[in-house]
Amino acid sequence: MAMVSEFLGQLTLAYGGEEPERLYPTVVPVKDFDPSRDAARIETAIKTKGVDEQTIIDILTRRTYPQRREIAFEYERLAKKDLMTALKGALSGSLEALMLGLMRSTTQYDAFELKNSMKGLGTDEEALIELVCSRSSEEMIEIKRVYREMFKKELEKDVAGDTSGNFAKLLLALLQTKRDEPSNVVDYEKIDDDARFLYEAGVKRKGTDVLTWVGIMSQRSVPHLQKVFERYKSYSPYDMKESIRKEVKGDLEKSFLTLVECFENRQLYFANRLNEAMKTKGAKEKVVTRIMVSRCEVDLMKIRTEFKRQHKRSLYQTITEHTKGDYQKALLSLCGGDD
Repeated sequence: MAMVSEFLGQLTLAYGGEEPERLYPTVVPVKDFDPSRDAARIETAIKTKGVDEQTIIDILTRRTYPQRREIAFEYERLAKKDLMTALKGALSGSLEALMLGLMRSTTQYDAFELKNSMKGLGTDEEALIELVCSRSSEEMIEIKRVYREMFKKELEKDVAGDTSGNFAKLLLALLQTKRDEPSNVVDYEKIDDDARFLYEAGVKRKGTDVLTWVGIMSQRSVPHLQKVFERYKSYSPYDMKESIRKEVKGDLEKSFLTLVECFENRQLYFANRLNEAMKTKGAKEKVVTRIMVSRCEVDLMKIRTEFKRQHKRSLYQTITEHTKGDYQKALLSLCGGDD
């Protein structure tokens, strides 16, 4: 029962305090689910000489996380070993990373990827920006809780230790999850004030008052900010994204741009990230894996729609062109079809 209630609970993720956002997953619960049969098939696939990757892909990419967890439980009973350990031994490279990612819940996976982005020498700022700036306050509250459970550390402390300056201030402000709840009443005066404050803190003056930008972008509700950015154009000769490019550079610029893109259309942001990652030579597989795994049970169906609309070709076709082998097969399965 716990698994069922957990799955149902995941059906009402919201973004930035908006009305609960319906999920548009490409991976949905399979009917006639038999975890014992799936576990036995995976065990046979792993024991096969040369490993039967196709069977592992077919099963794990077409089951939801609660179902995969039941398979893992049955697998341990049957094979007397942990499924994740068995997968690590049987698979390698990008396929291994993708399959192990699927063995975590969406929130656990986000927490794990955040930890990875700050592990060892040097920070993977690109991953850190994507994960912190594209998640809603509700998602981030859960990620912080799970991060604490998994690593016995506070996410804010780790981020503070790995970043500095205004970049750190922005990320930490977002991690505080102090975003306003949306209101049914549109406060035109506040919209106008915020638009003017953003203009006066940036384009209008010499040097940027970054903290004003941080305050507004980390605390206002998403519907309010959408109207602020529209109103901003009546003050500034540039739109918000152009202003960001003119005013700040480096990781801070990337972070503000990610925020604005996600406030405007989060699924389009992910579609563009996927397109960009696959167009680079040798596809940035880490980015592709992270988005496909973290969004397949959330909004990948909508990301697919935005991808086709924006890039005039389907996500399925793009994956086919830019990836190969078993990794490609797994991605196509998660994609859930052509458009």
